[in-house]
Amino acid sequence: MFRVERAGLADMAGIYRVCLLTGDAGGDATPLYPDLDLPGHVYAGPYLAQGSGTQLAVVDDEGIAGYVLSTDDTRAFDAWAEERWWPPLRERYPRTDEATPAGRIIRLIHDPEERDPELLEGYPAHFHIDLLERTRGSGLGRELLERLFAELRGRGVRGVHMGVDKANTNAIGFYEHIGFHTLEESDGGVTMGLSLR
Repeated sequence: MFRVERAGLADMAGIYRVCLLTGDAGGDATPLYPDLDLPGHVYAGPYLAQGSGTQLAVVDDEGIAGYVLSTDDTRAFDAWAEERWWPPLRERYPRTDEATPAGRIIRLIHDPEERDPELLEGYPAHFHIDLLERTRGSGLGRELLERLFAELRGRGVRGVHMGVDKANTNAIGFYEHIGFHTLEESDGGVTMGLSLR
């Protein structure tokens, strides 16, 4: 039986694990990372550490099986991460030019993605969501997002965006089905947005 709970710092290890096990276009990214914490450092940890927005975990008897992590204000979140989250990680992971998944994550630690200010005007919030295979088809993804969107609306947030790997066509189709549309495309990813007003 799955349940949805508020997530916090005590859930960091379980959430990092889910982030890793879904980090290859929804599949297990363990073989891609010599340091298994790398994906979590970028896509999960700062949301739990900053503690604003909506942070929810899917839990069952085996532990954490999924999550949605968000921030209401991407500009403020990025400023906080630049001041507090990235500096110790930059010391731990020296800059690299390696053309590997780990090298790409390390470059994101040193040079976080720049966000389009115009996009943030209409879609200031963003989120990450991941679910382990054992949860899929249960409706939990939709439940997590409905709870997130309701909370964002309740806090007066006008819109939300998220990024998805172009290879993850199932996810793209799901987001389109619930009302997201493409805002930007890059070589490997798609940024999608949803108006909440």
